[in-house]
Amino acid sequence: MLSVALTGNVASGKSTVAQVWRAAGVPVVSADELSRRAVEPGTPGLHAVLEAFDEQLLTADGELDRPRLGELVFSDAEALKRLESILHPIIWQLRDQWLADRTAEGAPLVVSEIPLLFEVDRQGDFDRVVLVDAPDDERLRRLVELRGVSSDDARRMMAAQMDPVAKRAKSDFVISNDGAPDELHAAAVEVLRQLRDGLNEEATMRIDLHLHTEGSWDCLSDPEAVLERALAKGLGRIAITDHNQLHVALRMAEAHPDRIIPGEEVKTAEGIDVIGLYLSEQIPKGTPARETIERIRDQGGIPYLPHPYAGGKGGEGRLADTLAPLCDIVEVFNARLHKPRQNQLAEQLAARHGRLMGAGSDAHTLGELGRAYAVVPPHPNRPEALLAALEGGQIVGTASSHLVHLASTWAKVRSRWGR
Repeated sequence: MLSVALTGNVASGKSTVAQVWRAAGVPVVSADELSRRAVEPGTPGLHAVLEAFDEQLLTADGELDRPRLGELVFSDAEALKRLESILHPIIWQLRDQWLADRTAEGAPLVVSEIPLLFEVDRQGDFDRVVLVDAPDDERLRRLVELRGVSSDDARRMMAAQMDPVAKRAKSDFVISNDGAPDELHAAAVEVLRQLRDGLNEEATMRIDLHLHTEGSWDCLSDPEAVLERALAKGLGRIAITDHNQLHVALRMAEAHPDRIIPGEEVKTAEGIDVIGLYLSEQIPKGTPARETIERIRDQGGIPYLPHPYAGGKGGEGRLADTLAPLCDIVEVFNARLHKPRQNQLAEQLAARHGRLMGAGSDAHTLGELGRAYAVVPPHPNRPEALLAALEGGQIVGTASSHLVHLASTWAKVRSRWGR
């Protein structure tokens, strides 16, 4: 499934493009639609907004008075941030569920209309980004003449968003809405044609080769929820690689044979992690690294070297050149590494020893899923097929927030005291 983000600054014409695509049979969800659902009567979102702002923001029908709320936050940056901190997580959760539903339906192409895509730095969640742009003076005219916004307010709205020139450079397709309505319609139809052609020509699969579930002592994520979120993020397959444990991965692989690669992240005697993919038997913690790799191969598995230049778990690279030649795959992007140099050195390591390149979110929370993955041709879920697919693979990654480590710390505390 190709997941497309449709974005554009205020009054650019993106909603018109969305309408054209809906009429052509493409599933489209808008952030505005989801924001309304987030505060429907009786929802936790509505309760949180009323508690944070004003209980009087309800209409006679028990719905949120959105115009009044807009007036409260429009000129108050702190109030706007407070509102966004409440609504954005709910909106993205609703969007993920919508995407999971479309995935289950087998939709080949889906579109999410997100005005502030680049402002919230979520462009990495999508396969393609389409930007609709229009000249500033034309957008100003539309806001004033067609929407009844004052000139000063319109200019403030426009100034609050990222420069569209910067957005053009980050987008895969740009639709310039600087002509007549029929020209915009024709441009929307043409871009949709290109998206569909690309879908037919470049069928791909995203695989996260390194993540965790509640099987790891520093993670609380339910494995079924992990898989559901992964699918919602557009991942087609995931490797569950819990610390020194294999039981969760094996159970999930049995329940979802095409979606799960059973793996284990082994803390070796040297204190350096080695991952085994496609394992059937657990390898004990504290096994020497060379023996760990031999045991992985004895099971018909794939030795995978994660984060070789990370501190502690990667030994800061002290055994990188020793272990890399013994492994089939070197992890060249780990989303939990916040020093780009560590991933860069891993990529150089893989190239130096002629190893395949892999990527993993190293996710310990649901929110981290989809931050790093390999894009490969679709293939059977078998070791030799994965290795062949990675030969022509592409690595994609975006670093996770530093805050994710707090969740791991909390999980460790819960483990010590009993969950």
